Amino acid sequence: MLYIVLVLVVAALALLITALITATSLWAWVSIGLSVFAGVLLLVDWLRRRSADRAQAAPEPVDAEDGTGAESDTEPTELLPATGELSDPAPAPVEGAKADAKAVRDTPPGEEETAEADLEVIKNLEDEVVVVDEYPRYHLVDCGWLSGRDTIPIAVGEARQLGFTPCGRCGPDTVLAAAHR
Repeated sequence: MLYIVLVLVVAALALLITALITATSLWAWVSIGLSVFAGVLLLVDWLRRRSADRAQAAPEPVDAEDGTGAESDTEPTELLPATGELSDPAPAPVEGAKADAKAVRDTPPGEEETAEADLEVIKNLEDEVVVVDEYPRYHLVDCGWLSGRDTIPIAVGEARQLGFTPCGRCGPDTVLAAAHR
């Protein structure tokens, strides 16, 4: 689109020079018309790009049935590192009042204490929970600690098999076990 506008502007300039050399106003009017058309094309292209950017920035719609985004059918990503164990990374030091707020937000939640009866119900469920890369906990989709983090959907039984533990903040084991009784 921008190449077309560039060609139109060069043509308009050539017609303007022709109008000045020949002293014919018709060439000047054609030059003005080409310039206006190029400006309209630029405006249309800008509006199209702006709406495309807004569409990409819009949040993914949530499916009411399973509480996940529209792309829940995608293949799961590798969740465990090749070597070593999952651990809670230490938060980086930050100065001032922002440091306290950042430390609270970046401090991973503790582990939920799961009752034996709940554990028997949970270990075979296919209900979806989410995990965050490099953190050892799995969460309910609406967990407040997940705000602004990239999540990976996974079945709760599979999360447990991979070594993830339940979040102490949103209590996924208690909630899911209660829902399946």
